[in-house]
Amino acid sequence: MRGLIGFIVMIQGAMGFIGQVFFDGAWGLLPHWFTLPFPAYVGLFAAGAALAVWGDTARKRKQQQERSGAA
Repeated sequence: MRGLIGFIVMIQGAMGFIGQVFFDGAWGLLPHWFTLPFPAYVGLFAAGAALAVWGDTARKRKQQQERSGAA
């Protein structure tokens, strides 16, 4: 679940940053609710990437433990 949420947050951060820096305004759902500066979108992207990596690492560790426990 962490990986999915991280991926969604990462996409929202990327869309907000790209929209503000290269186009007229931020894209995505967040600009409808919040007014954030472009560095905040970079932080959201980084936090989303960290969540996605954490979720993937936990999933792989769980699979590895299941394999070693079954053998």
